Amino acid sequence: MKSIFIYCVAMLCTFNLYAQHTFKAIIKDAKKKSLQSATAGIKILNTSSVADSNGLVTIKNIPAGSFEVIFSHIGFEEKVIRFEFPIVTDSIVEIELKETAQEENEVVVTSTRSSRSIANIPTRIETISGEELQEKGNMKPGDIRMLLNESTGIQTQQTSATSYNSSIRIQGLDGKYTQIIRDGFPLYIAFSGGLGLLQIVPLDLKQVEVIKGSSSTLYGGGAIAGLVNLISKTPKAARELNFLVNATTASGLDASGFYSEKFNKMGTTIFASYNHGTPYDPSNIGLTAIPKFDRYTFNPKLFFYFNKNTTANLGVNATYENRIGGDLNYIEGKADSIHAYFEKNKTNRYSTQFSIEHIINDKATFSFKNSASYYNRSIQIPDYLFSGVQLSSYSEVNFNYKKEKSEWISGTNFLTDKFTQNNYDTIVPVNYNQNTIGAFVQNTWNASKAIT
Repeated sequence: MKSIFIYCVAMLCTFNLYAQHTFKAIIKDAKKKSLQSATAGIKILNTSSVADSNGLVTIKNIPAGSFEVIFSHIGFEEKVIRFEFPIVTDSIVEIELKETAQEENEVVVTSTRSSRSIANIPTRIETISGEELQEKGNMKPGDIRMLLNESTGIQTQQTSATSYNSSIRIQGLDGKYTQIIRDGFPLYIAFSGGLGLLQIVPLDLKQVEVIKGSSSTLYGGGAIAGLVNLISKTPKAARELNFLVNATTASGLDASGFYSEKFNKMGTTIFASYNHGTPYDPSNIGLTAIPKFDRYTFNPKLFFYFNKNTTANLGVNATYENRIGGDLNYIEGKADSIHAYFEKNKTNRYSTQFSIEHIINDKATFSFKNSASYYNRSIQIPDYLFSGVQLSSYSEVNFNYKKEKSEWISGTNFLTDKFTQNNYDTIVPVNYNQNTIGAFVQNTWNASKAIT
């Protein structure tokens, strides 16, 4: 009986030995080049193997039956093939993998109005986007001063030692020759541009484009030194919800939130932020290096997708800020005849933006945009107060026509700017009212693959 049992066990082991099979394959790409380190595996058996320098992969101890073999390699599409084991022929199977279709991360700029990739624009332009924009925004989430200051050829110059006001200098020219626009709208011009750098929070920005050099053809005399275009995020199919809270060793606080989502025919983005600064004097000289301020910002925006050729958007920007710098004793309520210097800035900024774009055909595009802005600011120092209200608007009609060798951009615009001084103690108030009509034409000619 014992002998019969041993014989049965031996027969069973022999059967199992002969039931195990080996699979061999050479993995190549479309050019018949062997793919070293490619993998082949059978998931249900929890077994896999890595190809050698010749692309040869071997999987052993496969039982009889039907199994799916998964072939993969970095940068190539995964391939799944079902085999019946044992395989009738003992020859090595050749497997071809296709390269993964990789999307080129082309940076498309809009400040030139031509929507060309940055590699095909004959203009000195720099973009800040993606991880770089996010990194700089996290380092200084309260404003865009640091974001611009670390770019080559750009200097953000502090114009007030106590209130921290700053301006942008491009290629050494004065800040008044640099124009700041948002989504193509000149919202920070003349009187309203003084605190622009310090009142723009970067969390809802998708990209920042800086043109280094004159852009006055398309944007007027304010862009003699260059142009800074702040491009806001737009809604995507996937919902986006971001929150950022930041506290500093200088007792500052930044709290921002951004939401965006795209629906069938509509989309929306909503941005809100609160920024707080505590008077800070790191040098112990009694004057603020960072002023005391409180700022509230709210920017909702609606997007309309009428059809594949026509889109529109409508947005509102609202900013309120109260800022005071100067002598620490004065700010802390301990003013006397010696400690009496201060500089107060109180601002209210409200603006609306509307734009619509229609694609006529694959060569021609028509667009219209309009913005209206209300800006109320008071500047006060000891024994002097200057305050006023600026009302401005911007309207533009733009036509783009693109051919194989050239691209035409033409349009007309109308700019209004009215300033009224309040509480003036001068004989003649500093009032003005300007209406400007402009027209522009630009042609970009692709002379060859090397010259544009």
